[in-house]
Amino acid sequence: MTDRSTGFDPTGVTTLLCDADGTLFPSEEPAYAASADVTNRFLAELGAERPYSPAELQSMTNGKNFRAAAQELARGYGRDLAAGDLEDWVAQEKDVVTAHLRTVLREDPAVREPLTRLAGGFGLAAVTSSASSRLDACLDVTGLAGFFGAGRRYSAEDSLPEPTSKPDPAVYVHALQDLGITPDEAVAVEDSINGALSAVAAGVRTIGTVQFVPEQEREARTDALREAGAFAVVSSWGEVEQLLTRA
Repeated sequence: MTDRSTGFDPTGVTTLLCDADGTLFPSEEPAYAASADVTNRFLAELGAERPYSPAELQSMTNGKNFRAAAQELARGYGRDLAAGDLEDWVAQEKDVVTAHLRTVLREDPAVREPLTRLAGGFGLAAVTSSASSRLDACLDVTGLAGFFGAGRRYSAEDSLPEPTSKPDPAVYVHALQDLGITPDEAVAVEDSINGALSAVAAGVRTIGTVQFVPEQEREARTDALREAGAFAVVSSWGEVEQLLTRA
């Protein structure tokens, strides 16, 4: 565990706001693998001279949903996407990725068991950039759906008046308002830089996690999460539990 949490007092924290992809389950790499074909066809229409590997695409857009990534990529080619075209690409990518994640994700005791204990003392909510349908599918196949009721799942793609993506703090602000809590009553858990920036900008104390980050990338991600404002960076949900339940 790497932290600056001296003085962190969990007293008063009632709610744990959990990012989904890369935090509750290892979905980042398989999602980018599934998304790569759609994204590369999209890039080819923009004028890209070569296809990009899933790893390259992840490094370019990690922590953002496809909608935000597509708009950013289009701007890089000096293009403005028509609303209908964007929606078509978003729908294609969502369907392909959701179907793939249903086949590759599994239940993980290293997540489920600490969450079971945490749920005894805290309210849990999922706060993600991904579409609600993708979140629902991932929670179902990983056995985590019971921790996050239908009214406690927040998607930057679907829960807001206008779709957005982290690092915009809007989805966290919305979750706080909907749950009727203040930022001081919540702690967020995030694996991505954009996710941590989103939570911190909403005033929520944030724990970074590298549990599902490849080993060779963990040191750099840890430093970046701390730079983004995470007060602690952990390598497991067990360490999240330790931080939130210590006297």
